[in-house]
Amino acid sequence: MGHHTSEDFTAQWAAHDLGDVVVSAKQVLNRVHELGRQITEDYADNPPLLVGVLKGAINFMADLMRAIELPVEVDFMAVSSYGAATKTSGVVRIVKDLDVDLLDRDVLIVEDVVDSGLTLNYLRQYLGARNPKSLEVCALLLKEGEQRVEQSLKYVGFTIPADFVVGYGLDVNERYRNLDAIYTFTGEV
Repeated sequence: MGHHTSEDFTAQWAAHDLGDVVVSAKQVLNRVHELGRQITEDYADNPPLLVGVLKGAINFMADLMRAIELPVEVDFMAVSSYGAATKTSGVVRIVKDLDVDLLDRDVLIVEDVVDSGLTLNYLRQYLGARNPKSLEVCALLLKEGEQRVEQSLKYVGFTIPADFVVGYGLDVNERYRNLDAIYTFTGEV
């Protein structure tokens, strides 16, 4: 068992599979508000289209868009690259595409976690081909030392060790997305 403060740990049903708190609920929300302020400044003249990558980014997207004081638009993409494994295969399928035209739009991809970077790299090329005016990335988590392709990420919430983590949108087999904090996962996959 990891170290949980009562503030972080309300989910008794998950306790047996969780290790340490990697990012507390309070740290997450504080950082999301900082990112929102930065995006508000950077895009003051051109409110971006926020593209959330389902499903992991749902919590982050919901909080981030409320922290941006601009008339942003939101849309979602679903891509599949993991299957049920915890390591990415690098093979990407677009499960749900965007509904909007990207031509001359300022587009900000909202990602939960960047590990190998292969999926994100593919997404950038895929969306970049539609000629947006700009295409940047806001990732909540960047895993240290895992990148197989060079990434230039305009906004990063936290850089974390390469452990497998869950919570705040991140899952194992669709579970644990509804935790407020981010934890190492110690259970069986």
